[in-house]
Amino acid sequence: MNTSTLLAASGAVSGGEAVTFWILAPLALAGAIGMVASRNAVHSALWLVLTMLSLGVFYVLQAGPFIGMVQIIVYTGAIMMLFLFVLMLVGREASDSLIEVLRGQRIAAIGLGVGFAVLLGSGVYRATEGTVPVGLEQANSGGNVQGIARLLFTDYVFAFELTAALLITATIGGMILAHVERRKEDKRDQVATMKARFAPGNYPGPRPGPGVFATSSSVATPARLPDGRLSDRSTPDILPVRELTAEETTLKGTEK
Repeated sequence: MNTSTLLAASGAVSGGEAVTFWILAPLALAGAIGMVASRNAVHSALWLVLTMLSLGVFYVLQAGPFIGMVQIIVYTGAIMMLFLFVLMLVGREASDSLIEVLRGQRIAAIGLGVGFAVLLGSGVYRATEGTVPVGLEQANSGGNVQGIARLLFTDYVFAFELTAALLITATIGGMILAHVERRKEDKRDQVATMKARFAPGNYPGPRPGPGVFATSSSVATPARLPDGRLSDRSTPDILPVRELTAEETTLKGTEK
């Protein structure tokens, strides 16, 4: 058994463990507060990543390398990155969190959250007060990871396989719900796309930029074609076409 396991089993705290705790504990707390207080969903996920990384280091310091690596690799490296990518693809805006459907729900949520935290903390404190850990030396005699593997694939193998089947079923169900079936007639090949592009009434070429051959530099001024006609294709649909005077619509060099 290594020294860190003996220290964890006896309840002693080394100097390096104390220093690491006082450095990472404020970071973990700041990440938790930032996750709740951040108005941007992406920023909230990044704050939560900071908290999970700190928790992973705490587990490793407490002679639990397996749970620490699982915390960092699975939760922080896989699940939280998946959440982050989904949020970035969906494109959440900060204005979404400013709309309150029920008046006073933020104050009520803060009060209930603080009350639940106090209740949970007091319950854990009273349940663990005066409790002395027993059996850590025997459980970690061959190593922490080896001990977890031995229990996981012997006494708890049925629960482990059942959990794996449940997660796989949930993944397949999510893929089926997110899948969008497209009919065969809705799919167009390159030939059909080209015919639709050059169909009568379409404009296959690039649209002229605003102000091309025009008498004004305004983006609302339609471009003038080489034959002298005005092209409404050069102005965005959201902008109204600017009313031009007779002097502006006259071709340059044709005044008499």
